[in-house]
Amino acid sequence: MKTVTFLLLFANLGFFAWIYFGAGRASDEPQLMDQQLNPQAIRLLRADQLAALAAERTKQTAERPKPPPKATLAACLELGAFSPGDAARVQQALEPLALGSRLSQRRVEEIASYWVFMPPQRNRQAANQKAAELKKLGVEDFYIVQEDSKFRFAISLGVFKTEEAARSRLAELRKKGVRTARVDLRETSVQKVYFSVREVPDALVSRLNDLRQNFAGSELKDCPPEEKRKGN
Repeated sequence: MKTVTFLLLFANLGFFAWIYFGAGRASDEPQLMDQQLNPQAIRLLRADQLAALAAERTKQTAERPKPPPKATLAACLELGAFSPGDAARVQQALEPLALGSRLSQRRVEEIASYWVFMPPQRNRQAANQKAAELKKLGVEDFYIVQEDSKFRFAISLGVFKTEEAARSRLAELRKKGVRTARVDLRETSVQKVYFSVREVPDALVSRLNDLRQNFAGSELKDCPPEEKRKGN
């Protein structure tokens, strides 16, 4: 009898433990699963929908604004060489760029071997008349040779270090309507002017190249070492 009583007691204790510890936890599991999976938020996509979603994300990534590229600066560029007359025109053309202390110029004596000129005229009056015709054609950079030589009353239209530069000047004069000018060898010392510009952005390089094209024989290139050192 006592044995039966103890068995019933242990059975009741076991049932109570199952109710208290097991059944309650099991009853919570579906709720926990619901919270973890959130089935209402799950949506199955077709293959074409997945492809469209991937394309949209790629597009959004591509459309993100990229930082502007850093502007490149040329340390020092030199524009030249110009006769004193042309140099005054270049100086005037550079003024709107407001270069300030970044702009400098140097004058040098060079030996020029090629001369663009109009042959000697009969007398001073004829030379002055030819000079007036040149001005009407838009030619400003010239002078009448005055010294007593075989070239007296000739009209000089420029002297150059290279034949290529002289031919370029001659072609420019032809376009303006000057027909009797020609190129010949003549070594002489002439003054040339060079302009140096420091800290030159790409946009300014383009404008300097446009300006250079208005003057035959001029070039835009890196400054010589002595000019670069002046900027340091």
